[in-house]
Amino acid sequence: MGKPKPASKIEDIDLKDTTPFLNILITSFSTIFLAELGDKTQLATLILSAQSGRPIIIFIGAALALIFTSLLGVLIGRWIANNLPRQRFTLVSGIIMLSLGIYLASQGFIDFIKIKT
Repeated sequence: MGKPKPASKIEDIDLKDTTPFLNILITSFSTIFLAELGDKTQLATLILSAQSGRPIIIFIGAALALIFTSLLGVLIGRWIANNLPRQRFTLVSGIIMLSLGIYLASQGFIDFIKIKT
């Protein structure tokens, strides 16, 4: 016999939450850590720390800012997961990313042509 389907959305969510806590924690940490290395936020933090001479205060401010932007991302992501069909969201996200890629590539090509002439 096959597995019975969950009777409610709560049971469905419980079945989805079988990924171990540590795996999710390591994945999210490493992804965000690597994405943030050398970005403009880190450079701004470096400059602010050097200018102010108060690295602890800059660290606290930067850490709080990252925490709140991450919280905002999590809350919006949860809202999207609960209110938009996953396939539609995936399609729209793909179209937006593809459009941005085409736009940026075309702008780079136009700038390259301008430099050559």
